[in-house]
Amino acid sequence: MLKPLVLIIDDDVSLRRVIEFSLCQAGYRVLSAADGEEGVSLFQRKTPDVVITDLQMSGMSGLEVVERVKSGSQRTQVIVITAFGTVENAVEAMKMGAYDFITKPFSRDHLRLVVEKALAFQGLEEENTRLRERLAEQSLSSFIAVAEKTRAVVALVRRVAASEATVLILGESGTGKEMIARAIHEQSERHSRAFVPVNCAAIPGELLESELFGHSRGSFTGAMRDRKGKFELADGGTIFLDEVGELPLELQPKLLRVLQEMEIEPVGGHPCKVDVRVVAATNRDLEELMAQGKFREDLFYRLAVIPVVIPPLRLRREDIPPLIAHFLKKHGNGQSVEISQKAMDRLIAYDWPGNIRELENLIERSLILSLSSTIEEHELPARVRLNTQRPFQGVLNLPETGYSLEAMEKEAIHLALLRNDWNRTRAASFLQIPRHVLVYRMEKFGIGKSPAVRENA
Repeated sequence: MLKPLVLIIDDDVSLRRVIEFSLCQAGYRVLSAADGEEGVSLFQRKTPDVVITDLQMSGMSGLEVVERVKSGSQRTQVIVITAFGTVENAVEAMKMGAYDFITKPFSRDHLRLVVEKALAFQGLEEENTRLRERLAEQSLSSFIAVAEKTRAVVALVRRVAASEATVLILGESGTGKEMIARAIHEQSERHSRAFVPVNCAAIPGELLESELFGHSRGSFTGAMRDRKGKFELADGGTIFLDEVGELPLELQPKLLRVLQEMEIEPVGGHPCKVDVRVVAATNRDLEELMAQGKFREDLFYRLAVIPVVIPPLRLRREDIPPLIAHFLKKHGNGQSVEISQKAMDRLIAYDWPGNIRELENLIERSLILSLSSTIEEHELPARVRLNTQRPFQGVLNLPETGYSLEAMEKEAIHLALLRNDWNRTRAASFLQIPRHVLVYRMEKFGIGKSPAVRENA
């Protein structure tokens, strides 16, 4: 195994040779450079584990060296050498990413100790990165994806996580929107910073502005001190705006400003910049809210740079058996509990209006109430046993002369829209197709909401 490689950059020849000799004796591989330009060139070719650089050098300064090294390799640890009078510069170097500084004069033992600590810190950082990568993968792998629709969601999340684009997660309640938001954060470059979730529907409207953007002392009754908002707490990381469709209309321009300018304005305070990635989610039909004047169109397009649509459980029934196995293990307290085939058939056939959350609650309840190691059909709730889908009995009354498939599809879409008061989201759910497919079919067949179009539909 190769020994760590250390690069020494110093224009003091005698000091450079002393350091080089000391580190060679300690078993390190050593490179040396007489100035910053030569040192940076060596760094770019060799990528050493540790760089030791003097701060005060002719030509390229030590601060410039620190900046070039840390921009080229976050892994490389930088130790700066400084005289007593330039400690402030050494502190500035540490703010730029240097690991530590040593002041002249220093002993060989002290130098070796600082190098050892820098390498140990490097090892901890690398281990932490590996752990985070595994956790990020686990956070996504825990989103059961057997069905083709679900696998497509997971593949999309992996692609968008690496970007800085705003993501809008669409899906019914209980489909796992926050899990997907966390997976996006954990697989992004921001994974080491904060993930701050905010449920916009759970906070009263009069408090939501302060909750999101913070407030200054005395800005309103009860504001006894300055308070940071969720956006400021998420600085450098990700903020998850759950149920963003519930955001009051008067607050929407402030959110739009954050997305456009990356600038927040606390209540009673002054604007300040933030660096935040926004992931939002809703179970509402934002297009319908826009038509009603309850959601800004410009805000919608800012949020929906990359839309991620999570299908409801009834449209991904292949995921139900592995989900059940997961929840049996999660809530089983080490017990070996199974589901009978008849019970499984009922669970697969049920439409799950509460989606994954409802399924998990049902499995937890069944584990508590079951009297044996097998959960039987009669132990399931009545809604599951009595309201599942029945075998096909026929819903069409076809004429003897025949009927075109296209006309049948057009009529089914029209009737589904009528049955659901022309709500396209509910109609798509009724037809068990994605909403965008329904919209495409409506445009294809010329189905609209005006009476004239209805007469021709």
